[in-house]
Parts: sequence; structure tokens; C-alpha cells
Amino acid sequence: MSYVAPALREKFETLSTDLQDVILERNVQLYTIHDLIHVLEEIVSEEETQPQT
Repeated sequence: MSYVAPALREKFETLSTDLQDVILERNVQLYTIHDLIHVLEEIVSEEETQPQT
């Protein structure tokens, strides 16, 4: 189950709903902005390695 710390929630909620859903599906623990950035970097990296259709 994912967790977003109260101190980070305001920043998290500036993301699109779709992106929030993708992040929460990963069962991550987000305590700091660095945690959020790390997850976003992973998502971008995965998107870049997927074959384009």
C-alpha cells in the first residue's frame, strides 16, 4: 500500500490524476520530495525503454 507523507501531499496533488494513480499503483512510500522524484525518474526510464507503437 502506498503512502504519501502529509508534508508532501500538496506537491503530490499538483500532479495529474493519471500520474498520481500510476505512482500509487507502485506501492511506494513517499516521505520526501526526493522519494517522489525517484519514482518519477523510474516511470520516465521505463517509458523510454518501452517499444513505440
